[in-house]
Amino acid sequence: MTTTAEVSTHTLDAPGARLTYDVRPADVGGAPAPILFLIGSPMGASGFGTLAGHFTDRIVVTYDPRGVERSVKADPASESTPDQHADDLQRIIAALDAGPVDLFASSGGAVNALALVARHPEQVRTLVAHEPPLASILPDREGAMAFTQAIQDTYVRSGFGAGMAQFIVAVSYQGEINPAFAARPAPDPAMFGLPTQDDGGRTDPLLGQNIVSSTHYEPDFDALRAASTRIVIGAGVASEGQMAHRGAVAAAERLGTAVTPFPGDHGGFQGDEYGHPGQPDAFAATLRAVLADA
Repeated sequence: MTTTAEVSTHTLDAPGARLTYDVRPADVGGAPAPILFLIGSPMGASGFGTLAGHFTDRIVVTYDPRGVERSVKADPASESTPDQHADDLQRIIAALDAGPVDLFASSGGAVNALALVARHPEQVRTLVAHEPPLASILPDREGAMAFTQAIQDTYVRSGFGAGMAQFIVAVSYQGEINPAFAARPAPDPAMFGLPTQDDGGRTDPLLGQNIVSSTHYEPDFDALRAASTRIVIGAGVASEGQMAHRGAVAAAERLGTAVTPFPGDHGGFQGDEYGHPGQPDAFAATLRAVLADA
């Protein structure tokens, strides 16, 4: 374990990986404080610094998913699945003796958190699943799943720049995706300021490890509907029509609930992390109100 003035950093062994997670103590004068997990995938702990700063009255836990930043995998080129991530999360919660916790999860992290709650509902009191990119449950699932598969295929064939260019097109596209659209050639990476040369690497956490396993995953909605966990599905008001927003809508329908609107888009909770300004103040206020409703 390593410690700074405010954050303690820990490691935990899991099958095939060593996980790294951070714990921010609550500023409540030694009084008991609830625990809030902030997670994403493939985004690591460094993407949640701004949001964590809005919850100093809680113990905040962030982590790097397996294969991301400080959490190393035995086989960096292998696929990571939502079930593996769920197992990792339950290990961290158990190691902290922290359950049940409140959990905010965005993007692929929301997919992983749904897998966690389906298997271990006793560990999570409230889950806020923000824009899970579940291509598998969309009305146009055939085209949407083909498109995410095409992103990985392009990455394997041509490298990071080409794969990321196709990913940018996918996440920003609004509306249903048909197989013909999914089969279109990848755009020129230079259009997005991405490298045009293939560096030979194939271990990217997004394009190589998670893009297909996350978007093609279908949660156990029967288990989720029966869970003791309060599940809130969130989506950004500025990302309507995009695949992750549509995944949130489809998940809420399967759960028999309504989507809770959040400010901004898919990365609305961010400050300066990952080059996305977001709307962190308004986003944090909305998240606090959602958690207080419990």
